[in-house]
Amino acid sequence: MTDPATSGRADAIRVDGLRVVRGGHEVLRGVSLGVDQGAVTGLLGPSGCGKTTLMRSIVGVQIVAGGTVSVLGLPAGSVELRRRIGYVTQAPSVYGDLTVLENLRYFARIVDVGRDRVDEVLGTVGLDGFEARLTASLSGGERARVSLASALLGRPELLVLDEPTVGLDPVLRADLWRTFHALAADGATLLISSHVMDEAAECDDLLLMRNGALLEQVTPSELRRQTGRDDLADAFLAVIETASDGSDG
Repeated sequence: MTDPATSGRADAIRVDGLRVVRGGHEVLRGVSLGVDQGAVTGLLGPSGCGKTTLMRSIVGVQIVAGGTVSVLGLPAGSVELRRRIGYVTQAPSVYGDLTVLENLRYFARIVDVGRDRVDEVLGTVGLDGFEARLTASLSGGERARVSLASALLGRPELLVLDEPTVGLDPVLRADLWRTFHALAADGATLLISSHVMDEAAECDDLLLMRNGALLEQVTPSELRRQTGRDDLADAFLAVIETASDGSDG
């Protein structure tokens, strides 16, 4: 596993020994990791493995049973982080009975930015010309982009995106990933969850999870080299098999 302390970049996120228990079930089991500033980091694993719970812990809305989480040098959930983090949940967090422009103007008032910034984020997410459309009338991918636009309004240093491409066709997924890379090029840090392993190749760094545990933190090229598999889905399966063999022994 790559040691974040020696990766050459400062941590935007640092998690040490994180445990989350719900209903007597340990959802996260001593997770430790680091996310580099200015990187696109993929959080990958099957549905139900704990990705969303980890993201909720990072943005400070999850009760934890143990361990520590620091974000941009502060404890997760600190008041000072509210405008420095953009969080996009799986379900679009926008109002269906408002137009695209009305949604963004509403959220712009919350973060105290003007119309110029609204116009800017509309262009960033490719929604120019959609301003007067009722949000409920949009496709799933378009609503996801409205949610992303609202998260971008305050120019967050860290974007935490939970399954932002789920259910999208390949063209829309490619468009969103181009947007994510452009944001990183402008200095933002992105943590993006997915259960689609072919998206792993889009990331600078990978966090591979299963059953509430972090199996590996590695780059896509390192994962291929370590497992001897070119296909990243096959490589992930190889990591799972190795972890299972280790637990049996």
